[in-house]
Amino acid sequence: MLAHIVTGGKIEKTASAEAVAEAHRAGRRMWVDLEDRTPETEKLLLETFKIHPLIAEDIWLDRSVPKIDEFDDYLYVIVHGVRRGSTPTKVEMYVLDIVLGRTFVITQHRDPAYAEAVREHLERLPRLLEEGTPWFAHALIDYVVDRYLPLIDKLGAKIDRIESDVVERAGMADGRDMMSEIFALKRSVQSLSRITNHQREILFRLSRSEFDEIPKNAIPYFRDVYDHFVRVSELVDSYRDLVLNAMDAYLSVQSNRMNETVKTLTLMSTVMLPLTFISSVYGMNFRNMPEVYWRWGYPFALSLMAVVGTSIVLWFKRKRWL
Repeated sequence: MLAHIVTGGKIEKTASAEAVAEAHRAGRRMWVDLEDRTPETEKLLLETFKIHPLIAEDIWLDRSVPKIDEFDDYLYVIVHGVRRGSTPTKVEMYVLDIVLGRTFVITQHRDPAYAEAVREHLERLPRLLEEGTPWFAHALIDYVVDRYLPLIDKLGAKIDRIESDVVERAGMADGRDMMSEIFALKRSVQSLSRITNHQREILFRLSRSEFDEIPKNAIPYFRDVYDHFVRVSELVDSYRDLVLNAMDAYLSVQSNRMNETVKTLTLMSTVMLPLTFISSVYGMNFRNMPEVYWRWGYPFALSLMAVVGTSIVLWFKRKRWL
């Protein structure tokens, strides 16, 4: 746990639960960032800040969807952030729990890099916490939302590249790994779509003066975050459609190329079938076959094969099968 307390226009850091409790009794504004679940942090939540036991339990859980709950003295918000996964097509989600009170903001994060960035931002702009907890909560959520677009733009560039490669590589030897890439993109985009649809509703509720913890002069800032996230949500929905279209195009191109291959092999077999028949007839070696003892029998058989094969090929071209 690490607390940032506004004292005399400055930000003081402390990891002492007693110091946090004393500052809370004095009505000082503070940001308490929880890390590991310990008896000390449990006592701080339940006894010092009077957090409901169910909320104190939910703070340590990984919720699959964003949510918002309002209580008498505070607002509990769960938002999801994104970070790049182990591969360019993989997106990882992390949970940020925010408890917003009149004089305190409590957070529990799953991304150490995010917490460190917010701490550095607070040290550069301590007035965020001095102005009030709603403005600091806005800065937390705004930072989460701002990290969506760069990652989504990279996914968009990946989708564009796959769309251009589908026509050239689908069904070819060098395109065997494309389907796995498309499936990875599909999983990432579907995961984003599931989260963004819920989170869009949460941000909309925060931007329409529904909660007493957010004053009217802070509403435009939350509305700005909502407007940014609307663009994120719309991009995710469009990318989901593009990925599905790319998958359908891949399967269609692969099927067409397979059909062309089967057609070519069928035509070749059709050409060779009468030639095989002719050679098998003259290969029976019956005693009363006059062509066996004919001087020009061998050239005649080859010429017959050539005429038959050429005739079949010309007929295929006339039918535009070749």
